[in-house]
Amino acid sequence: MKNSSLLIRTAIIIVITLVGIYLVFGPRRVPVGSDFTWTGIKNNLAENINLGLDLKGGSHLVMRVKTDDYLKTLTENNAQAALTAAQDAKLPVTGNAVVADGGTYSVTLNLSDASQAQAVVDEVKKKVDFSQWTQSTSGSVVSWSLPGQIQTTLKNQAVEQALKIIESRINAFGVKEPTLQRHGAESSGQILLQMPGVDDPERVKQLIGAESNLALMKIVSPPSPSPVQTYPTEEAARQSLGGTVPTNRKVLLYADRDAAPTANPQNPQDKPKQFVVVEYPPVVDGSELRDASAVSRTGNESDYQITFSFKPNGAQKFGEWTGKNINNYMAVVLNNEVKSAAYIKSQIFDSGEISGRFTKATADDLALTLKSGALPAKIEYQEERTVGPSLGADSIRAGVQASVGGLVFVIIFMLFYYRGAGVNAVVALILNMLLTMAALIVVDSTLTLPGIAGLILGIGMAVDSNVLIFERMREELRAGHTVAKSVEIGFDRAFITIIDTHITTILSAVILYMYGSGPIRGFAVTLILGLLINLFSAVFVSRTIFMWLLERNPEMKKLSI
Repeated sequence: MKNSSLLIRTAIIIVITLVGIYLVFGPRRVPVGSDFTWTGIKNNLAENINLGLDLKGGSHLVMRVKTDDYLKTLTENNAQAALTAAQDAKLPVTGNAVVADGGTYSVTLNLSDASQAQAVVDEVKKKVDFSQWTQSTSGSVVSWSLPGQIQTTLKNQAVEQALKIIESRINAFGVKEPTLQRHGAESSGQILLQMPGVDDPERVKQLIGAESNLALMKIVSPPSPSPVQTYPTEEAARQSLGGTVPTNRKVLLYADRDAAPTANPQNPQDKPKQFVVVEYPPVVDGSELRDASAVSRTGNESDYQITFSFKPNGAQKFGEWTGKNINNYMAVVLNNEVKSAAYIKSQIFDSGEISGRFTKATADDLALTLKSGALPAKIEYQEERTVGPSLGADSIRAGVQASVGGLVFVIIFMLFYYRGAGVNAVVALILNMLLTMAALIVVDSTLTLPGIAGLILGIGMAVDSNVLIFERMREELRAGHTVAKSVEIGFDRAFITIIDTHITTILSAVILYMYGSGPIRGFAVTLILGLLINLFSAVFVSRTIFMWLLERNPEMKKLSI
């Protein structure tokens, strides 16, 4: 029975060891012969282990979401939407006023008939979400103000939304194992982004901060078949409105990529500027977008368009509007520029297209920013550092030297102090390091310089476990017990102490992981995995080796310890 148990334990150890070796040194695909050469093994190791910014090199960015601008834009949009709602209902509203500065955000509607104040409030509630605003009425003035506590909540929501949008853009861009998290005080609105292996972060920065404010608006123009009413200058467009742009109109640049170039011989690609007048607010905006993709109708690399589709609510609004505006012109507005204009031939519900001869890269980036959604507010970069790959290589070299050096000194000590039993401890130590690296790969963790420190600390904890076991066995031998009994008692009684020390250390590491930043988390993860694996290597594996020795020599009188 004892022999059967020993064979099962041995089989478990061999299987786990082989799996660990393959996880660390094997390829993540169907293996070929070259994978098991020295060069192939090094390449496999480099691919299997995710290195952090401090080891691989890359870019470190600290950015801030302009949350005050977010609240200002929210206030201005709500003010315009409230005015439009009241005017559409034919209520006696003479104008609006906005305060969005110094921590005060309020919207005011002025009425010519104070008796209609409640009717205005009721009508505005149908079209504008003022549920978190404080509403008040004084005579012929109706106002909404944003309480300070709600301002803080909305700012935090804006930062969290920006985090999600940036994460989706970075993931789609293909940066491997980025670190993305809030940074500094909660009220700072700061976000930390680390991108290992990114040696040219400019395109990523452009993608992160790219605006994607899509809106479909009605163009103020005679209906088709007349051409779209355009103006050569912004001032000319204003004059068409009497010299002043009303709140329900906007003058936008018509950036038509297909417009005929000028006859400028010095720069034949110059195109005449054109401006159009559009109705505001838009029919639908980017918040209603469901999907966007880049397509080429001709197969030409410089002739891409972006197709998009709406969510059900947006599709319904768009369908109702297009049904009422057949033959009118609609503008596809991106970041306050009219990218294309088309007349409505028939009712359209759920899709549209931005045309204009984009390149494939430009179209892909634009489609990506549209899909991920518009950032709630602009982002400013407050800190940027680039870690060169040579510095990362130096860190790896120093970390490996420290780990190997520590391991060598520990091995020498264990062999010198515990003699034959020290070999047992050395096997357990090497297996502990191998399986810890395999576990890091399985959980897809990123190895950082603090992570290497956690690995070295794990070696120390593993040695500590062996010392506890061996010293307990020595005490039992001195007490006159047989070798077999001393081994049994040594493992059984030291196990409680090992469990106690490991649990307390793991709890500390869990707290570090919960409240620490990226590098600290890397240290905690490596330490936790090392300690859990040590319970297998220092207890299960080490005990199995002693069992093998006793199986071969049941009458053993002395133990080299």
